[in-house]
Amino acid sequence: MEFMSLDVETANADLASICAIGMLHFRDGRVIANLSTLINPKDHFDEVNIGIHGIRPEDVISAPTIDSVYPVLAASLSPSIVVHHTHFDRSALRKVSAKYRLPDLTCRWLDSSSVARRAWPDCAYRGYGLVELAKKLNIQFRHHDATEDARAAGEILLRAIDATGIGIEQWLNLVDRPLGSAINGSHQHEARVACNGNPEGPLAGEVIAFTGRLSVDRARAARLAAMAGCKVVDSVSKKTSILVVGDQDIRVLNGHEKSTKQRKAENLISDGAQIRILSEGDFQMLLSEVVRTARHEREENRFAKIQPKL
Repeated sequence: MEFMSLDVETANADLASICAIGMLHFRDGRVIANLSTLINPKDHFDEVNIGIHGIRPEDVISAPTIDSVYPVLAASLSPSIVVHHTHFDRSALRKVSAKYRLPDLTCRWLDSSSVARRAWPDCAYRGYGLVELAKKLNIQFRHHDATEDARAAGEILLRAIDATGIGIEQWLNLVDRPLGSAINGSHQHEARVACNGNPEGPLAGEVIAFTGRLSVDRARAARLAAMAGCKVVDSVSKKTSILVVGDQDIRVLNGHEKSTKQRKAENLISDGAQIRILSEGDFQMLLSEVVRTARHEREENRFAKIQPKL
């Protein structure tokens, strides 16, 4: 899978006053190129905008103008899929092309905020801003730095693909669907399933995440794990202790044999994290075993209580 991600900053309230562009080239889940630059907007800088991004007039004196950079933009972005967060960046470039009578960019635009609003139901109507999503998904970045914002937008898309099993080409169509509508098709939709576990369950203290297509609904798998005591999380971190891997759909793995979550877990393991990677079948066996053992222990305790004292 390959796409570009893009973000712009402006000198003032005029969308055509672009003073910075951040462009990143993603391939197979990694950034392979950075095409970012400051831009001399040939316009005044508003103190409000300076307070947001920190770019001042003296910073762009020797920077290229947008009309001189535009041909490079067109060559880099066309005919790619270009990921951006909300419509601000796309509208800014459209206004620039109109102002300088330049051809529109012939790329396919994909708004990562629209993806997020459909990938995670709790973000449908709020919490889909770049900062909120980055916090939710544990993405570290410097907000209002064009390159960093572009990277965060790309990472959000990658997390959505990993969470839902829906590939980028499908997302280009799904973002036009009404909010709240079910995402059906050949891929299983993964809503957020994070929840706390039963503190008295036999697996209390375990922190579990799921990846890949499961034989049961993801929410049901999470409920079963929580009943057994596991804390269920939506992403893998060094705090995760179990990663359950379902059947993978090779069409959504971007050329990899393993999902993003599994690759991250393996990297964390190599750094010393105590994470056990289990197949869905092995996890179901583990659940059956611990539940059976817990039931047996309860029966033994009950039997012991009713025995006559000698």
